[in-house]
Amino acid sequence: MTTTTPPTHEEPRTKRFLGRVRISTADVVAAGGVAGIGVSFLLSPDHIEDGPVICPFRALTGLPCPGCGLTRSWVYAAHGWWRESFAANAFGMVVVAAIVALAVLVVVRRVRRASPPDLDTFLKHPVAIGIGAIWLVYALVRLASAL
Repeated sequence: MTTTTPPTHEEPRTKRFLGRVRISTADVVAAGGVAGIGVSFLLSPDHIEDGPVICPFRALTGLPCPGCGLTRSWVYAAHGWWRESFAANAFGMVVVAAIVALAVLVVVRRVRRASPPDLDTFLKHPVAIGIGAIWLVYALVRLASAL
C-alpha cells in the first residue's frame, strides 16, 4: 500500500517576531514604502534638487537609472507640485499607488488574520508585468536622451 502526502500550500516567506506574529516580506516592503512616502511629506520641495546624488548608477556614470528621480517625484507630489513630480520620474505616482495598494492589502489581511500576500504573485500579475515593461521602455528612452 502506498501513501501519498497531500499537496502543501506554500506559505509566503515569514519570520517569527516575538514568538507570536509572523512578519512577511510583503509586511516589510509595505512598511518601508509607507515610511518613504511619509518622509516625502517632511522634505522641502524647494531644496530637493540641491541634495546629493544617492543613486550609485548615476553617481558612477552621470546617467539616469530607471529609479532616478523617484524620491524627488514623491516629494513634489506630496506637496502638490504635480508637473514637477511627473518631470522628475513619470512612474513616481505609479510606485506610490502600488505601495498604497500593497499596504492596504497587508492591513486587510492582518485584520482578517489571513496569511500575508505573496509578493511573487503580486509581481507576476500581467498588469504588473505590463507596467514593468512600459517602465523599462521609459527608462531606455530617458537613458538614450541623456547620452
